[in-house]
Amino acid sequence: MKKTLIIILLAITTHFSNAQFVNYPYPSDSISVNIEFQSLTFSYMDVKPSAHNGKTVILFHGKNFNGYYWKDVIGFLTGSGYRVIAPDQIGWGKSSRANIHYSFHLLAYLNKGLLDTLGIEKVMVIGHSTGGMLAARFALMYPERTEKLVLENPVGLEDYRAFVPYQPVEAQYIRELAATYQSIKDYQKTYYPEWKDEYEQYVLAQSQDLSRSDFESIAWANALTYQMIYEQPVLYELKDISVPTLLVIGQYDRTIVGKNLLNEEAKQIYGNYPALGKKVNELIKNSKLVELDNVGHIPHVQALTEFQNAVQNFLR
Repeated sequence: MKKTLIIILLAITTHFSNAQFVNYPYPSDSISVNIEFQSLTFSYMDVKPSAHNGKTVILFHGKNFNGYYWKDVIGFLTGSGYRVIAPDQIGWGKSSRANIHYSFHLLAYLNKGLLDTLGIEKVMVIGHSTGGMLAARFALMYPERTEKLVLENPVGLEDYRAFVPYQPVEAQYIRELAATYQSIKDYQKTYYPEWKDEYEQYVLAQSQDLSRSDFESIAWANALTYQMIYEQPVLYELKDISVPTLLVIGQYDRTIVGKNLLNEEAKQIYGNYPALGKKVNELIKNSKLVELDNVGHIPHVQALTEFQNAVQNFLR
């Protein structure tokens, strides 16, 4: 096992010796949080507009992402007068990759604490992918702090426990350890109807972890957060969301958490975002559904203009 890991890390180092690393679009700051007797770093970007409209938006990223991929969204939001908070959740990006019990309740609590620290009373919440599950949990726990909610192709719109075979966290850890630049790119290719060179930057943003000296700890945190998604569905409580909600759903998306564990027949049945979007639109009473044709898992990357129009019209 150790010998295999050394070989993997050597391959990673060789690959990244000539790679171009991406930089976050805005300066990051951080606060210290104490979780399970560990002092951890919670990193975030706090981007203020030149003329503030009095509103603040917080952005919750997905599992295979970090704050970097919000760069264009931050740009159009601040251009419209919004202050934008874009955290790297604990377990991701520039924040601590901690060995803790991950839960959406904990992450929502930490984000509320961040807002308290920054003196922000109410926010518009935008969550993508796994960040959509977190955004839903945040709105359920803190409706008084949530002015509006945007769910962009959220995962968790079906209960993965019902059809994805359970595996212990160690099995996911082994898969995370085996990640390579090419395997990350191959997976990200499934997000889009057609791959474009401009998407390569998001592969770089995720792959930077591979060259870190604490990659084993990162892989373990990645495995733990996979278990969080699998074991903690928010689906059954979506009907209890009381704040105005916008669903932006790319119709090409067929994302399933744990898809690699399914047979071909199951892959055709589940992850049907056109149907799931309509289902959730019915569950959340005060919600609006925007369907984007031929758009995959990340509308704000693939179809920025359409995403921007939908979000800005809703937030006004």
